Amino acid sequence: MHSPSPASDSKMDSPSAPFSIKPLMFSVFVCSMAMMAFVAVAAPIARILGMAPWQIGATMTISGVAWLVMARIWGQKSDKYGRRPIILIGLGGFAITYFLLTLFIDGALRTGMASWLAFAGIMIGRCLTGFFYAAVPSANTALVADNVPPQQRAGALAAIGAANAAGMAIGPGIAGVIATISLSLPLYATAILPLIALTLLWRVLPRQQPLATPNKGDMRLFDLRLRRPMAMSFIAMFSVSVSQVVVGFYALDRLHLGPTEAASVAGIALACVGISLVISQAALSKLNKSPETMIRYGAIIGGAGYLLTAIATTPPLLWVCYAVMAFGMGWVFPSVSAIAANSVERHEQGVAAGTVGAAQGLGIVIGPIFGTAVYTIEMSLPYLLIGLLLVVSGLYMARTNRRHEGKGLSEPR
Repeated sequence: MHSPSPASDSKMDSPSAPFSIKPLMFSVFVCSMAMMAFVAVAAPIARILGMAPWQIGATMTISGVAWLVMARIWGQKSDKYGRRPIILIGLGGFAITYFLLTLFIDGALRTGMASWLAFAGIMIGRCLTGFFYAAVPSANTALVADNVPPQQRAGALAAIGAANAAGMAIGPGIAGVIATISLSLPLYATAILPLIALTLLWRVLPRQQPLATPNKGDMRLFDLRLRRPMAMSFIAMFSVSVSQVVVGFYALDRLHLGPTEAASVAGIALACVGISLVISQAALSKLNKSPETMIRYGAIIGGAGYLLTAIATTPPLLWVCYAVMAFGMGWVFPSVSAIAANSVERHEQGVAAGTVGAAQGLGIVIGPIFGTAVYTIEMSLPYLLIGLLLVVSGLYMARTNRRHEGKGLSEPR
């Protein structure tokens, strides 16, 4: 196993500067708020600018495509140049491009810009924000793996995930209130926050030496050690993306609500998701269970939530089902990242985190397409298929983990 350099050890073990995940939690919290603020106001902005629904959907997808392409690349760069510079470049690039996107949208609303030009500008802006932000979760995960013992990684990553979920829950609510004054005001308000996070991380991020060794080849995309976490990461994000894209249609068709009521019910369901994620990931950070165990429990709980959604006929029942599915998924995501971190050597943490992130990006891209296509066949079918997929995947992950442990392939790094 590759050993860290003495410089790295001195930084990591120094009692005068203990590693803290709190700055990382703050950065993902504010960035999540910013991204969800855009999601909350995207539809009314599109309506004013004369953009078709598919166009605003494309602006959502392009960010996931950028994440898919760049997550692994940023992870490799963090192994080569260190976590600190990549996190700062990613966060700084996100802050700048998000602010420029805000300026563009505000200008488009004020000037009545042609819909095709507004669409092109928002597409470019969203692509750039996804391009840069892909660096943040990849390098954050690798930084945690560098500084946190293997047995505690799932809990640390869950704490960061809880901060991300809190941003998901709070961002749309704040945007909805501020948007009554101006549609561009929520974007300006949240654009300031990543700049504050950048300043904080510039001051507190540890200056550790890169761990990559130039005499070793790059990790292959489908490295045997990462096939299980990649597959589960894709399935988890694929499942979440499906539930996000179909909930509004489900409220319209299954609950027989009007457009305004359906939008409100769907918004509350997504808020329940954010709150439930915070609770479940906060609980995970306190539990002393293996990542494989938490994936098994989380996938089964999440799958049960999806299966129950297929028979939900009232808004409260829908909200409860979405909370249950999110509670389970809140255990899956950080546990998958922990398995990936524990499966590779220290100088490979960045590329491993980026590879898993790329699998999530693929789920973001494919999930909405699959969900809407299957929904047109039968409105309950997306929930039934995802529920079964999660339950089977969780049980399979547990079974394959026992087999790998029996062969001595699961020793944490």
